[in-house]
Amino acid sequence: MLATCYAREPESKSGGIRPFEPAVSARYQSLIRLAESIRARHHPHELFDLLASELCRVVRFDAIAQFDEAANKVRWRIRGDRCHETSGADGELAKEDTIAWWVHQNQQRVLIRHADRDPRFPAAMDQLRAHGLQSICALPLSTVHRRLGSIAIATEQPDAYSEDDMGFFALAASQIALAMDDSLNFQASRRAHERLSLLLDLTNTVVSNLDLRDLLRAIAASIRRVMQCDGVGVGLPDEENRLQLYALDYPDGRGVIREGYQTRSVPETYAEMVFRTGQVKNITAAELGDDAVAAAEGAKSICHLPLIARERVLGVLSLGRRQDKPFSQDEIEFLAQVARQVAIAVENALAFRQITELKDRLAEEKLYLEDEIRSELNFEEIVGRSDALRRVLRDVETVAPTDSTVLIYGETGTGKELIARAVHNLSSRSRNAFIKLNCAAIPTGLLESELFGHEKGAFTGAISQRSGRFELANGGTVFLDEIGEIPLELQPKLLRVLQEREFERLGSSRTLHTDARLIAATNRDLPGMVDRQQFRSDLFYRLNVFPVRVPPLRERPDDIPLLVRHFVQQFSRRANRQIDTVPSETMNALVQYHWPGNIRELQNVIERAVILSTGTTLRAPVDHLANSAPRSEPAPVVNDTMKAHLESEERRRILEALEASRWIVAGPNGAAARLGLKRSTLQSRMQKLGIRVSRAGAA
Repeated sequence: MLATCYAREPESKSGGIRPFEPAVSARYQSLIRLAESIRARHHPHELFDLLASELCRVVRFDAIAQFDEAANKVRWRIRGDRCHETSGADGELAKEDTIAWWVHQNQQRVLIRHADRDPRFPAAMDQLRAHGLQSICALPLSTVHRRLGSIAIATEQPDAYSEDDMGFFALAASQIALAMDDSLNFQASRRAHERLSLLLDLTNTVVSNLDLRDLLRAIAASIRRVMQCDGVGVGLPDEENRLQLYALDYPDGRGVIREGYQTRSVPETYAEMVFRTGQVKNITAAELGDDAVAAAEGAKSICHLPLIARERVLGVLSLGRRQDKPFSQDEIEFLAQVARQVAIAVENALAFRQITELKDRLAEEKLYLEDEIRSELNFEEIVGRSDALRRVLRDVETVAPTDSTVLIYGETGTGKELIARAVHNLSSRSRNAFIKLNCAAIPTGLLESELFGHEKGAFTGAISQRSGRFELANGGTVFLDEIGEIPLELQPKLLRVLQEREFERLGSSRTLHTDARLIAATNRDLPGMVDRQQFRSDLFYRLNVFPVRVPPLRERPDDIPLLVRHFVQQFSRRANRQIDTVPSETMNALVQYHWPGNIRELQNVIERAVILSTGTTLRAPVDHLANSAPRSEPAPVVNDTMKAHLESEERRRILEALEASRWIVAGPNGAAARLGLKRSTLQSRMQKLGIRVSRAGAA
């Protein structure tokens, strides 16, 4: 840039121009003022303006030039009435061809008495003569610590500078250099203080604010202020690992780039390259080229730095300037420290978010598991060694390590849920949740909410957001019992979860993803339901990847003695009794019985027998079993009698629990909790047995 400055010379009394010969004292007083003024100014342009205004009082010159080593530019002023900027010498002459630049590079003085006669610096001489300048004096601006540039003065008069002038000018240059060095040291000290303050602010912000977006906005604002840039943004990957602008501090932005901005361009952007490679990218105006977004925002210099924590790139820190001032190596080294702090902040905030989500999820799982604990398992482990059971267990061992869908079918009460748990426990998902749902026990209108969750206000009674079973079982297993009871209108959504691993909560348009394995069970004839168009064929084929048939108890009589002993021990321990003998006639009757209710029926019979036994010998109601038909034939009369006795005993126990709980069904002290049943299960049994609760008691 060429700026012109005209300073009038003092006029003589006769009206002509008198020789410019200031007193020695005036010169040194000017030096003192110059040094003091330079120390008070800090911007390079201000220093140059000060040099021009102060030196013209004590040194004859019609033009002054300075090479600024920090800015790597030569600045000029040519004599005139006032100062203004033009596109003169700086545009016409490269800095390498100037005398000021040569003096700085070689650290030597230059004195030219006649520009017309001096063969040195031909390009510079041509320009000086074009402005009518003849005498030039140039000296380096240096201290023992650093080289700061150079200064040159010129005048129209030939042979204008004497050795005395040269000596004074050298002294002035020395004072100017010292003052400039002090000014630069002050700037460096202030910059270091600001940077240390920024690092401290970042540390305080990291430990005091764990909301990620607010945290990054505060960090971006601090960085923009200290680094004197126009905008700072932080890009983080979305769920598809695509970089998007997560937080932005750009007060004077034009609105082209906003939070949530995500590039769609091919090939990848510089920011995406930094996110992929983990390498810093400092971009100049020339490299930005035809970047339409940068041009729209007026950016001339951009620096992208990776946010790396534990050798993993978490995101990208981006800084932009509208002036063509690339980020220096010193700035980049400091920003690398800042990026490490920001990476820690991001990692902590992400961990906090993950912990919060896991906490909420565990709270929901806790409520679910508490419900499960109240209902208890039908039995604690798989009991038996018959060939039929061993075939089932071999199938379990085969399919468990895979992630394939398993369809378990068999009669009611055969232990299908226990087989499902065995598949889960032998799989790689065993450390994660096993979430079950009985599709027949949930009203049709609420089944979708139970499976996929719902948003607050999705339906009447939805007072808060709730996660569904597939969301809770992410990384684990979902067991859907009685899957044949799922209504047709809900089956396409279940099929989508199996095929696409995605779903939406009820009342939400946001797509969620799940990595839950599905195990289904049914006692219904699903192929027949498909033929009757009561079940979707595509869903059936997707469920029937690996079918496992659980044999009824009548097909595994060798396991009945083992199951009897197991249940006797279980219920004796629960009832705080010591029963260690099972009479042979009792065992034979139990083995010969048809067991239409399978293991569940056997469990109920043994529980009743333990209750009725008063000593150490099991007293089972064998009189109801002695005349039972062979296992291959139905025995309706005997079964009805047995059923009546069991229902009578069940009715008695329910009434006792209701009376003890003051006729309250639900809640921690209700009858359902006392009996170890779910509220819905107890209500279903009460309805079946004809028990109704009123204010006066049971009816």
